[in-house]
Amino acid sequence: MGKTMQALVKKYPKPGLWLDEVPVPEVGINDVLIQVHKTAICGTDLHIWDWNAWAQKTIPVPMVVGHEFVGRVAAIGSNVFDLNVGDVVSGEGHIVCGRCRNCLAGRRHLCKDTKGVGVNRSGAFAEFICIPVTNVWHADPTIPMEILSIFDPFGNATHSTLAFPILGEDVLITGAGPIGIMATAIARHAGARYIVTTDLNPYRLDLAKRMGATVALNVKESSLAQVRAELGMKEGFDVGLEMSGNGAAFQEMLANMCHGGKIALLGIPSGELAIDWNQVIFNMLTIRGIYGREMYETWYLMQSLMKIGLDLSPVITHRMPYTAFEEAFKVMGSGNSGKVLLEWAE
Repeated sequence: MGKTMQALVKKYPKPGLWLDEVPVPEVGINDVLIQVHKTAICGTDLHIWDWNAWAQKTIPVPMVVGHEFVGRVAAIGSNVFDLNVGDVVSGEGHIVCGRCRNCLAGRRHLCKDTKGVGVNRSGAFAEFICIPVTNVWHADPTIPMEILSIFDPFGNATHSTLAFPILGEDVLITGAGPIGIMATAIARHAGARYIVTTDLNPYRLDLAKRMGATVALNVKESSLAQVRAELGMKEGFDVGLEMSGNGAAFQEMLANMCHGGKIALLGIPSGELAIDWNQVIFNMLTIRGIYGREMYETWYLMQSLMKIGLDLSPVITHRMPYTAFEEAFKVMGSGNSGKVLLEWAE
């Protein structure tokens, strides 16, 4: 193993990323060094590339970015006993403090001092990444590495979709990005009755249809009221999964929920969002914010879903060597893709 490695770095405070030679991370006594095999590009990475207002106030420069990955253990710290060199692993991208009330109670996904891999600390778009052993997911090696590389966003979809019971229920998913598409597949697999997935992007709506949507609705062409009538729905949707961060989509969701409906809110609005709170109060709606994954219950559920036949392969639409990262980001940014993978090692 060399002392330096190739990595995609946010090297300058302006749009873009740069392929650079950086030191291989040092391994602390509680750490695991992972040779990265595959990574996936996330919407967060697009924000970092674009250098938008959020990225400018959040991302330290220079820093290796990226947080969706799979690889094999390359080295372990002296306090690590339950992993071996060569094991297939992924990683939980939220590094928690371990000492706050929620961490001590086992609710680590609620840590108030969470640090993000590839956001607040060095990331996974590199030949090697080093993370604490408490953040390593010892993966089932029978699951394809491509699928394991998207366990992070798959976890967002799983956490959101299974936040409320959906067996036999009618589910509305606003936003057919990769996470919304995966949520569609999970809802279908988990026994929802009708699944309506909305977006404006024909490419991604087609993917949502392939992944199990009863109706993949282009909101330019029809309305949720029309779809409900066509499906014979006498009341509104039982469960809403807001994946878009679009204010108009959320408002439309609120207007189409049944009384007592439940909403999981994952999409992040770009600014302040006004809604009619009378709809929430008088319809007795439940709204739950979702951020990341439960550590590690969501990971367990993801792996179990794969073992009982959930097929996520259609959501992976492009694969490129890491040296073609500029083209990969262009494809991801175009919207005419599902997940885009970068290959780092065989």
